[in-house]
Amino acid sequence: MEKWDLYTKDRIVTGKTICRGEKVPEGYFRTVVHVAIFNNKGEMLIQQRQTDKKLWPNLWDVTVGGSVIAGESSVEAAERETLEEIGYKLDLNNERPAFTIDFDEGFDDCYLVVRDLNINTLVLQEEEVQAVKWASKEEILQMIEEDIFISYHKSKIELMFFLRNQRGTHVKKR
Repeated sequence: MEKWDLYTKDRIVTGKTICRGEKVPEGYFRTVVHVAIFNNKGEMLIQQRQTDKKLWPNLWDVTVGGSVIAGESSVEAAERETLEEIGYKLDLNNERPAFTIDFDEGFDDCYLVVRDLNINTLVLQEEEVQAVKWASKEEILQMIEEDIFISYHKSKIELMFFLRNQRGTHVKKR
């Protein structure tokens, strides 16, 4: 059974854990990760979730995502999820999340990387992923409208595309 660390609101590990599927106790939080891989054409690699997934079956999603398991760092989880779901070994040792979004039960660390991958060589995790493809921002936003992509706030997708080649929220003056 997969266990998740519980954190304080200040993101301090408490030493307490819960099992996957259990409700996060009031006053505690957990961490999830998303990795969005972009190519040099500015497209995001997206995945279609399997039809039997409990949450968002058959919908398209960002490249990979999942929960941080007990004892694991956010970076380690992002690397593990990428290898598990699409069979790509990603090195994020010198990376931090591009941004983190708080949700009711925790923290969602979003990693943005640019890699020109040949999607025909990826090994998809059969239990999780049925297909992958490259998609533009406009295509993804249209897929959200058509209810075939997870219903993220469109601004999250726009922010991912905006920040894929830079750090921070300031526009550099020339």
